[in-house]
Amino acid sequence: MIVTAIVPLFENRPAITTSAKAVTKSSRFRIFINDEFAFVLYKGELVLYKLAVGDEITAAAYTEIHEKLLPKRAKSRALHLLKSRRYTEKEIRIKLENTEYPPAVIEVAIEYLRQYNYLDDEQYVRDYIEYYHQIKSHEKITQKLYAKGIEREMTNTIYASLYDDIVREELEQTQISKWLEKQRYENENASIKEKQRVFASLCRRGYSIDTIRRLMGAC
Repeated sequence: MIVTAIVPLFENRPAITTSAKAVTKSSRFRIFINDEFAFVLYKGELVLYKLAVGDEITAAAYTEIHEKLLPKRAKSRALHLLKSRRYTEKEIRIKLENTEYPPAVIEVAIEYLRQYNYLDDEQYVRDYIEYYHQIKSHEKITQKLYAKGIEREMTNTIYASLYDDIVREELEQTQISKWLEKQRYENENASIKEKQRVFASLCRRGYSIDTIRRLMGAC
């Protein structure tokens, strides 16, 4: 396996190929082996593994990078992210993908996080619902979590275990009423255009059409 390119990776700027002398000015590099992207290494790691364009990378070095160096770094990266806030599994995957870890390395890191309960999507959903249920509709919560990689079925199941249909409807009626009050909406004085605007806005917030119509008419 031949190192065919070492490309400096500049933050917030596109990577450009430079001479070997210029490469040393960067701190991270994309390594290409046999003309295919392999992984990202730091400057010190280039020195450690004696990698240079045109040189052959030994099987031992390649294996060590993939099975020891990169997994260890990916785990550390994920743990660092989780120190500041919680993430879903999908969000952590995206973070690691954006840092250009190979798929196999990402899987190792994800499995490690699961094993030690650093990642728990079910608990994440439960906490998210409990935090937002008084200010967001069930549908909006479901949409937000879906964007984070949570299937609707999981959200619906956990939501139902926390709040039954009656409680959910009461919560959403309260939310709609407060929003209408904040907008100073009065149905009897509102123009058709105003009613349409308010109705569309509430629909975008995920409330049911029947509930919206009932409460708008009551204002």
